[in-house]
Amino acid sequence: MIKNIFTVLIFIFPVGVFAQYNFSGKVLEKDGSKPIFGATIYAKDLKKGTTTGPDGNYNLDLPNGSHQVRISNVGFVAADKKIWLENDLNMSFILEPEITAMDEVVITGTMKEMSKLASPVPVDIISPKFLFKNPTPSIFDALQNVNGVRPQINCNVCSTGDIHINGLEGPYTMVLIDGMPIVSSLSTVYGLSGIPVSLIERVEVVKGAASTLYGSEALGGLINIITKNAKKAPILSFDTFATSWGEVNTDIAVKFKPNSKMNVLTGVNYFHFNNRKDLNNDNFTDLTLQKRISIFNKISFQRNKNREANIALRLFYEDRFGGEMNYKPINRGGDDVYGESIYTKRIELVGNYQLPIDEKITLQYSFTSHNQNSYYGTTSYQASQQIAFGQLVWNKS
Repeated sequence: MIKNIFTVLIFIFPVGVFAQYNFSGKVLEKDGSKPIFGATIYAKDLKKGTTTGPDGNYNLDLPNGSHQVRISNVGFVAADKKIWLENDLNMSFILEPEITAMDEVVITGTMKEMSKLASPVPVDIISPKFLFKNPTPSIFDALQNVNGVRPQINCNVCSTGDIHINGLEGPYTMVLIDGMPIVSSLSTVYGLSGIPVSLIERVEVVKGAASTLYGSEALGGLINIITKNAKKAPILSFDTFATSWGEVNTDIAVKFKPNSKMNVLTGVNYFHFNNRKDLNNDNFTDLTLQKRISIFNKISFQRNKNREANIALRLFYEDRFGGEMNYKPINRGGDDVYGESIYTKRIELVGNYQLPIDEKITLQYSFTSHNQNSYYGTTSYQASQQIAFGQLVWNKS
């Protein structure tokens, strides 16, 4: 009798172990309304899988028991799920799109983050890859490769200029850093110089009037430099290039975290060109000599309920010269040898602070201090400009 029972168990047990179950269901996008075609459902332990059809449905025969299943598709974050077939014969999975595959986010047109496709204002985005593929010593020079944006050199000797959008003069183009206006008539001349490319997340360009949001300086357009998030930036980045004429440009960015509630991102840009060239033999420098250093420091604070608090400070110094080849510093301001010499010191402070209340109200502020000691031949131009700006933005749905 025992022998017969044992024989029966031998034949019954494998049937229970190796019985095939039909595992089926659907794979959908995050909102649950759109099926994903071509998604892979893969049982890791069995090295067996299938793909979804146009309607997002899948069918996979698996033996009874516990299995680790991975659901994946290009452009979506893969999901891992542990299943037990006796209980989980039919399952639907939701996949979230990868951030890199999502539509680009812009803030310039509406003062808040939104999808580029949903933005009521057309915005051009310049990525760091574009800047690295077209190496230039400043954002000012890089914008010459953007359609509809024209960096114009207003001084052939000292090479200072401004940005023209839609044919309007430079004072009608506003420069922003992280969405905060650098309110200054000199901002398009010096505000775009010396910002380390290693710190730039993207540059947003609005070609058209935005005066209702940003004031009269934005009549021609906007250039918004978005710096990297201090939490997500790489610990160290370094970029340098040189030209056959002797121009050297170096960008260094470092991220560190002094404590649990503070992230600091520091960048330095250094540009040096001190090689006098006169290929057309007119006794004037063909290219303006420049020595420039810019230090940028951004601090992000972690606050309760993910409230925003950022502050950034930039220090800028530049020594710029153009003129006759035999010019020496002792000739500055004299009439013996013609030269244009400009010493510039500039401080920029920008930040935002979300008020600790239930409504999303953010204080945005900026301060610029510009001091310039310059001589154009015997003509002296001493500039001193300090501007403080602040605004409250109430983001109400």
